[in-house]
Amino acid sequence: MSGIEKYRDELIANANYIGSPGKGILAADESTGTIGNRFQKINVENNETNRRAYRELLFTTPDFGKYCSGAILYEETLYQKAEDGTPFVDLLKKQGVLPGIKVDKGLSIIPGTKDEQVTEGLDGLAKRCADYYKAGARFSKWRAALKIGENLPSDLSIHQNAQNLARYAAISQANGLVPIVEPEILMDGDHTLERCQQVTERVLSIVFRALYEHHVLLEGCLLKPNMVTPGQQNPTYKTTTPEQIGVATVTALSRTVPPALPAVVFLSGGQKEEEASINLNPSIVLKSRDHGL
Repeated sequence: MSGIEKYRDELIANANYIGSPGKGILAADESTGTIGNRFQKINVENNETNRRAYRELLFTTPDFGKYCSGAILYEETLYQKAEDGTPFVDLLKKQGVLPGIKVDKGLSIIPGTKDEQVTEGLDGLAKRCADYYKAGARFSKWRAALKIGENLPSDLSIHQNAQNLARYAAISQANGLVPIVEPEILMDGDHTLERCQQVTERVLSIVFRALYEHHVLLEGCLLKPNMVTPGQQNPTYKTTTPEQIGVATVTALSRTVPPALPAVVFLSGGQKEEEASINLNPSIVLKSRDHGL
């Protein structure tokens, strides 16, 4: 029995649970450096004790599980314990929140391109995923980043990132982790809404082709795409309505996402929290009313 078949029922159940209507995923996977930048702004020392206390505050928030179905953790956090000795993994499960883990190792430049990037971290991934599953993680996240520009993204960037996303997803599932596949189209640039939709559709279609080729179980997988918006340097960025963004986003998804996928979970992509929520709302309404995604 292959790894994916071994975990098949669990992967499907967990993917559907994470995608529960009305709930979201908490991204608590800040690296030590990133969380240090946040602490610096409030004059808090970046040490293990303070990082643990900050994350315990998040995970013990009353009714946390009413609004979140999953929490993406940094590797340090997966193994941390609360002040009373309770593992964070157990705190989350008690709240009804599935623990997840960021498994990629960041971005590197693709040689010969206009500074396009590919995500690293496939080396040793199977062993890491097996260890994370034993520690209590039940899903994983891997982010790819593609930029729009003149003749960008290139075919090389699209296909290399799609293949890495698919390999990551297959390895995660073989070790019991639901993969969140995140092919983010960056908001940097002066591209139009229509151009972003075109690129999003092309990237997603190639990503799902790669997932199929790598025998990824779509019923036990989640997609975390960007919303379709104009580039932040485009004059229409501030005047494009949430309804226009919703139509473009749902159209792109309806043309590319197979119905076997249990849920789509969006990233903010650099938008402010309120802005992302306002733009997301029409997408949810349109998705449920007109497209059945």
